[in-house]
Amino acid sequence: MMEIFFETKDVFQLKDIEKIAPKEKGITSMSVKEILQSLVDDGMVDTDRIGTSNYFWAFPSKALHARKRKLEELESQLTESTQKKEALQKSIEKSKIGREDTAERAALIEELAALRQKKEQLKAEIDKYRECDPDVVEEMRQTNKVAKEAANRWTDNIFSIKSWAKRKFGFEESRIDKSFGIPEDFDYID
Repeated sequence: MMEIFFETKDVFQLKDIEKIAPKEKGITSMSVKEILQSLVDDGMVDTDRIGTSNYFWAFPSKALHARKRKLEELESQLTESTQKKEALQKSIEKSKIGREDTAERAALIEELAALRQKKEQLKAEIDKYRECDPDVVEEMRQTNKVAKEAANRWTDNIFSIKSWAKRKFGFEESRIDKSFGIPEDFDYID
């Protein structure tokens, strides 16, 4: 399809291309419009609407310039990538200095692994005795104190309601306890 444009160096309407393409290049007339649209979408063929007609054209010089631009862009990327690679190689070389495999280094690495393992063991042991930790014990005491105060506050509320019900309705205390499932030994927590 591009050869039609490059050989003639002319501007065409869709109906002209639909006639020329099957004859000269053997492109089926049913697919000419789709191929032309994909070339337009790819930027290989230019199109413009003049009046009521759509005109299509592609000149060899535009394709050449597009290829040159692409080549320059790729060369620029190649240069950039090469510089990055060299910088990384230098960085690797710098990092290797002082990290040569020596007996001393191997011994230090082994010692580091042993110390890490010991640290994990000590952490596990600390977790075992966590409930004996003074901070944890104090936190439990504070939590218990808050819970005890809340329980006594609710107990006080229940006694207030029982007193109100006795005065308002004249119920006996044992009847109120039985109706609401309040145990006989219900009292404040010491």
